[in-house]
This record gives sequence, structure tokens and C-alpha cells, in this order.
Amino acid sequence: RYRHPRDTLAAREALPLEGEGDRILREVMREALTIDIELHETGDYLAGLNVLASPMQGLRSTFDLMPTEGEADWATIARRLAKLPEALAGYRTTLEAGLEEGRAAAQRQVEACVKQCETWAGNGDGGFFADFVGRAGGGLSEGLRSDLDAAAQAAGESYAAFGAFLRETYLPRAIEQDAVGEERYARYARSYNRCELDLRETYRWGWDEIHRIGREMEAAAEQIAPGEGVEAAKVVLETDPERSIEGVEPFRQWMQDLQEQTIADLNGTHFDIPEKLQRIEAMIAPPGGALAMYYTGPSEDFSRPGRTWYPTGGKTRFPLWGEVSIAYHEGVPGHHLERGNTRLLDLSRFQRLLGDCSGYVEGWALYAERLMGELGYLEVPDYRMGLLASQALRSVRVIIDIGMHLELDIPEGQPFHPGERWTPELGDEFAKTRSHFPEDFIASEIDRYLGIPGQAISYKVGEREWLAAREAARRSLGADFDLATFHREALALGPMGLGLLAQESARLGDGA
Repeated sequence: RYRHPRDTLAAREALPLEGEGDRILREVMREALTIDIELHETGDYLAGLNVLASPMQGLRSTFDLMPTEGEADWATIARRLAKLPEALAGYRTTLEAGLEEGRAAAQRQVEACVKQCETWAGNGDGGFFADFVGRAGGGLSEGLRSDLDAAAQAAGESYAAFGAFLRETYLPRAIEQDAVGEERYARYARSYNRCELDLRETYRWGWDEIHRIGREMEAAAEQIAPGEGVEAAKVVLETDPERSIEGVEPFRQWMQDLQEQTIADLNGTHFDIPEKLQRIEAMIAPPGGALAMYYTGPSEDFSRPGRTWYPTGGKTRFPLWGEVSIAYHEGVPGHHLERGNTRLLDLSRFQRLLGDCSGYVEGWALYAERLMGELGYLEVPDYRMGLLASQALRSVRVIIDIGMHLELDIPEGQPFHPGERWTPELGDEFAKTRSHFPEDFIASEIDRYLGIPGQAISYKVGEREWLAAREAARRSLGADFDLATFHREALALGPMGLGLLAQESARLGDGA
């Protein structure tokens, strides 16, 4: 498989450049394929199992994106479902090969994945696949209905069998250690951010940020619960019936309305939003996955719109103070604007579909939250507190993701366990007290950080780079700087790594 990326990289280097677009394409392909090849050569993919972003989750989530409008769509689903057991078997073969070489995922990740398999397979209630094909309703031919039911049953059984394999065969050979160490962590961090990071400087900066945000939260809390502090303000925000929505569907509709209103407000003022991007769907995520809200981009032809997905975790009551900022992150001007706009750019298909990295994508989305605050959309104290909690969570990620994987000591002088070495237990305690998110969410997050080293820091690291790019353009252009123009021109460069973003955005400020 990896002969092709090598050949592609060599061929691309040999081609003549016919303009700025070709130059940027070559740089993007060079950085993306180089780190991809490097990661493959480590052999870590043979133990590629984690709670959020491994093939096990990808195979299931494929069906979230498939059209379900009529007989032809459901026939395609039936054929794809029928192939799912074979795909899972191939993944199992990879993991077995890893075991033969002495490579295995951590016990924590295996245990969490077993639970996901059990949820999707169903515990006497049909599971994800039976529920999914049940949505087809009537009107299908008898033969197709039979094919769907049989394929859904086989898919559920394949996840049950895969879960049994993980529990009975893989788990006894899984490793106890969660931390990956500095060398591996640095490689993963470079993959997710595509820049060279001084990990200890980034770690110290994370501490600076959490203290800055804490001071701002204290000030915001004064407007909600005067004189009582952040925790008391959170109690008000969480328990006041006037500040929440009851019911999953009313909440989903609230989210849909907010996304549509934001598009209407921003279009023609701060952004020019193409008509194809003015359609977005707010969805409730299927149970079993991680508890963080997420986004899936539109299909290339926009027949499937961009979608935000909210995992309820079984909740039926939804305090709104933290939801507005995250809606801007996942929708507009965050992921939906950036990801959807990328589909429309006059770029190579490689750039549109494979050129991004987490630091670029998540950095923009976190920057978008801050931007909406700057534009006055988060002036309600509740929503200002939600923005700060979002920023706090991303700063916590920087500290504990680096701290846990490098097994660093907590700095002396910090008010949290000074001098002690980071462990998952300390990470969980720190995140619960400093991020201001629910305990079940934080437990899911800790599993995520330990299973995908280097990704969690990309939000704040990426936001820092987007802010630096904006400030560099502002300094260079002086009175000629225009925020909307900066956004348009920076996004028009297309997705790239953070190192390349710094280089190319500086050229914008120079008028190059």
C-alpha cells in the first residue's frame, strides 16, 4: 500500500511548477505524505484500536452518512451492510498480526471498544443496525426488505463477534501502559498539527492559558451569581429551568434554528456564504460513541449537506449556557463554513479531501468560537461563560495530553498536586475541576486523549496559529487590514499544516 504514496511523492517533486497553486499543492502533498509514510513505517497501525477514531468506529459511522430517500438508496445500503462482516474480519486480521509481532493497544482502549461493540450489536434490543434499517419503513419491495433485515442481523452479529474477540482474545494481551512516551507522542503531534512543536513550551503555555481563562471566568461569574464564584454560577446555569430545554427533539430543533439564524446573520456581513453552504442539518448522534459533539462535511456534490451531531448520553434536559459556543464551533463560522468552503475551492482533489490536518481544521473552529465573541454574539453572560468553559477544556487538553503521555511532573507552585507525576487519574480529576464539563463527558475525554495521542492539543495549538496569522496580517497591512478579507483570502489557500499556514498567511500580509 505504501509504495503508492512514495511514488506519488517522487513524481510530484519531479513535475514543473506552473504557478502559485502548484507550489502550494506540492508543499501540502509533501508534508501530508511524508508524515503518513513515517507513521506507517512505525507499524503502529497494527495496534490501531481506540475509542474514537479507529476502523471499528469508521465502519459503523459510514451508515450515518448514506442517503436514505428511496428504494435505490436502501438497496445500496443493503449491499454495503452485507459487506460489513468481511470488512470487520479484515480489521481483525490486522490486529491479530499486531499481536503476533507483540504490538497491542492499551487495555483502557480495548475495554471501551468492547462496550461500543455491545451497544452497536444490541443487548436484546436490536442494536444500531436493526434500528437503522427499521427507518426504511414501508414501501420497499419484499425482496429488498428481506435483504436489509438479513444484512442488519449479520452486521450486528459481526460486531458482537468482534467484541467477543476483543474481550476474550485481545484484551488479555493488551498493554497496561497508557502513556506512549515522548518520541512517539512528538511524532503523533507532528501528524495532527504538521509543524514542529516544543512540547515543554506548549505544556507551559497551556498552564498560562488555564490561569488566564480562570480569571476571565471569575469575572463572568459575577454577572450570573454576584459574589458567589464560578461554581455557584454553574449551579445557576445548570439548574435554572429558564436556561434549559426539555426533550431531545426540542433541543435538536433549537440547534437547527440557531445554525440557520447564524448563517443568515453572518452571510453578506462578515462572510460571503455560498448558497450550497446555507443548508446544514442538526442531528442527534447514535448512542455508543464518545460524548463530544462533532461535524460531518457535505458530500462532494452537496447532495448530502454538512451535519452537526450531538451525542445526548441519555440526557433529556439540556442547559444552554455551553451549547451556543460549541454550535458556532461545529457549524458556522466553524467547521461547516471551513469544511464546506474547501469543497468549493478551485484546488486539487487531494487538497480538498486529504490536505487538511487537525490543527488547521480544529484550530479554525476554536478560533471561530472566539471570533463570534469578538463580533458580539456571546454577550449574554451565560453564553460568555460557555465560551470560556470551551476555551478552558481545550487548555486542559494541552496540559494533560502532553502531561499524561510524557509522564511529566506537575510544576511546583501550581495549586493542583504540585510536584506529582501525571497519571490518568490525576488527569481525570484536573479535567473535572478545571474544564467545567460534566463528569461522564470528562471520563469519555480521558479515554480519547490516551487513545489518540497528540490530537487533543491541536485545537488550542491551531487556534494560536490562526490568531498569529491574523495578527501578522494586521501588523503588515496596518490601516488597510480588513477582517473579512483576511478570512476570505486565508481560507482560499485551502487546508494545510500549521507550519505551512504560518508561511503562506505571512505572504498574504506582504501582498504576495
